[in-house]
Amino acid sequence: MTKPQAQSIVLGIESSCDEMAAAIIRGNRDVVASVVHGQDDVHRPYGGVVPELASRDHVRAISQVVDLTFERAGLSLKDLTGIAVTAGPGLVGSLLVGLSFGKALAYRLGVPVVGVHHLLGHLTAAELSAPDLVRPYIGLVVSGGHTAFYRVEETGAPALLGETRDDAAGEAFDKVAKLLGLGFPGGPAVSAAAREGDSKAVAFPRPMLKNPGLALSYSGLKTAVSIEVEKRGGKDALSEQEVADIAASFEAAATDVLVVKARRAINAEGLSSLAVVGGVAANRRLREEMERAGKKHDFDVTFPPIALCTDNAAMIAAAGARMLAEGCADALDLNAFSRVPLGQTPWRAPADASV
Repeated sequence: MTKPQAQSIVLGIESSCDEMAAAIIRGNRDVVASVVHGQDDVHRPYGGVVPELASRDHVRAISQVVDLTFERAGLSLKDLTGIAVTAGPGLVGSLLVGLSFGKALAYRLGVPVVGVHHLLGHLTAAELSAPDLVRPYIGLVVSGGHTAFYRVEETGAPALLGETRDDAAGEAFDKVAKLLGLGFPGGPAVSAAAREGDSKAVAFPRPMLKNPGLALSYSGLKTAVSIEVEKRGGKDALSEQEVADIAASFEAAATDVLVVKARRAINAEGLSSLAVVGGVAANRRLREEMERAGKKHDFDVTFPPIALCTDNAAMIAAAGARMLAEGCADALDLNAFSRVPLGQTPWRAPADASV
């Protein structure tokens, strides 16, 4: 009688921006423990993420975060069968903290290490939380640094279908939060203010809504909000209701475009499933409107739980576990990359670069 093969136990490390996260996953889906250390208090005085401060805080936090993850999992280092770590895109200084730690630990333990594309991690978050989500499907990544549609196939890299031509949706939320004096982080602040406002109070443009294809744009919408604020005398002159109305009207414009383009992607690709991932996927209005569109036009919509929308290591561990199971591992000289399209893995040997 053959002894059943033990399930893999993979440590994931995510440090691409201002969250330092670690998670342990057993097999492909069982998240044993997940810890996220945020830096909102570090960056709030500056109204945005300061790269140097982010990487320094990662250096201070990473050992404690990993130790706490093992403590919560009830496991030890010797239980690991592999390590997955974000290799890009992101802030290079931040990426290097997690990458260096992961490589050193892999060397010490003699286990394989694999570099994971940050956006692949986000897409995997949808699959991690929804076992019924079957490939192929349309993946919409909407975050502070990226806004793009992908076709996710059973094998191979996700295929880019369309993306923003300028700013990401999450960046627009952060900018509008600044314009309205709502503080940091911007996305949740705008969403909270919008709940008290009238989404029809200001007729903001829906950029590229009527343009064919799946291209997006948010720079014009940011400018429109800036003009509206100045027209009313600047942020200090705005009443609470005006702030709420502008926030709600902006949020409606920003999300309406995503909903229309998502339906267009579903129709163009002949698919019936959509996964919306990334930090902005936590937005209440986007969730409600996308789910309403799915019911009306007969396609399935998957959103990860809020904890898996923002940056986390469970998604990196899950993506890495799948890659390691397929025999994909990296050399210990793999490096970090600030900009790299999904589907490209410049940190990997050419023979394995498409995995």
